[in-house]
Amino acid sequence: MSTSNKEPIASSGALLEGDTVDRTILKAAPLAKDNPVSANPHIPSVSASAVLGESSTMPEGSTQCRGFDFNSTLNNTSKDVLEGLLKAFTTTGFQASNVGLAVEQIRRMRQWRLSDTEWKEGDDEALKPIEVRQRIRARIFLGYTSNQISCGQREVIKFLVQHKMVDVLVTTAGGIEEDIIKCFEPTFMGDFKLNGRELRKKGINRIGNLLVPNKNYCDFEDWMSPLIDSMHDYQDQQWKEWAQKKQSANNNGDDDDDNTPPFVWTPSKVIRKMGLAINNPDSVLYWAAKHNIPVFSPALTDGSVGDMLYFHSYKRPGFILDTNHDIRAMNDLAVQSHHTGMIILGGGLVKHHICNANLMRNGANFAVFINTGQEYDGSDSGASPDEALSWGKIAITAQPVKVCCDASIAFPLIVSQTFAKNVDEWKEQTKDTVCWIDDLDSTTSTTTTS
Repeated sequence: MSTSNKEPIASSGALLEGDTVDRTILKAAPLAKDNPVSANPHIPSVSASAVLGESSTMPEGSTQCRGFDFNSTLNNTSKDVLEGLLKAFTTTGFQASNVGLAVEQIRRMRQWRLSDTEWKEGDDEALKPIEVRQRIRARIFLGYTSNQISCGQREVIKFLVQHKMVDVLVTTAGGIEEDIIKCFEPTFMGDFKLNGRELRKKGINRIGNLLVPNKNYCDFEDWMSPLIDSMHDYQDQQWKEWAQKKQSANNNGDDDDDNTPPFVWTPSKVIRKMGLAINNPDSVLYWAAKHNIPVFSPALTDGSVGDMLYFHSYKRPGFILDTNHDIRAMNDLAVQSHHTGMIILGGGLVKHHICNANLMRNGANFAVFINTGQEYDGSDSGASPDEALSWGKIAITAQPVKVCCDASIAFPLIVSQTFAKNVDEWKEQTKDTVCWIDDLDSTTSTTTTS
């Protein structure tokens, strides 16, 4: 049995050098006899050594804790206070530091190119040319819970989608419905302490300190019901054409080796249809549909859309919603990426759905979680990035960040120092870039055609 006092420790950044810590430094060693404190007979020696024992020397270059000095902005109207404040967050401590680390993580996520990694023997030959590697970037998955659309975070998310700054969206049923509902009627500010019984009598629903009248949902249902009818019509027409094609082949004695299944709707197809139908630039789904950014919502039926599909099934049975097709599409997007990044606002379904897709590729390379969940109940929502790393949902080489904060506070601040910086310059830098080498040809042909 080893008698070494050194044991491995987990460290996020090194107050002590190396990967081990000498356990003897955690014991209060006696002070020297000539020390003026221990020489004082009025101070018990055990107390002196416990309270005033010598400390280890901090490694050279250790980061010092220091916050933002607002004096630096006096008489300097040109100084960007917000930029300076967020930069100082990194060394402020507590969750401010994690916000600063999230900014750095997202910057790396957006700047990464395959050319940052040296090609080595055994890699795909097609990836060897430096000009090819410079055109391959990380695929960014953005997940958000429905409350992020209910509140003013909707405008922040819309900005990212409008300017094609993210590649895949994952949200809940409410994240879909609330976006469409806000195109008809506004959501109002209320208070966390409003009486639920009184609100119920008035037909007003409370989301935290936000208020949504019943009328908003009625307007949504009036809009959505005919859309479901039209989607059902389209499904039936596609099935008829498929059946006629099969029948014609059989009548002519042809060997029909086309095993393409008949058309069915998937949650992502329904969501895209909704985005195109609403045709409103205030909508996240509108811009996602316009830019062909897939929006996945495996729990699409867990809300008003599900209610309407339920009622529709009695009026007209036979409408099919295929979730299997979507899980294939979602996982393929993760697998067919040379690098991936995850930005997840909130927890639950959206967090796990993105993480599980990245498990298929042995983990995301970049990750930022923003939520108020704690891990002590074993929930996935509160699970730390380190837990995701143990599952292979985050790559072991990654440096993930979790910000324990209301996302409506943290994320706009983070966006102000990342996505919202130098937008035109970023668009020029990412022009003709792709996330997977097989997409290079289509990008080139599109550029040539245009």
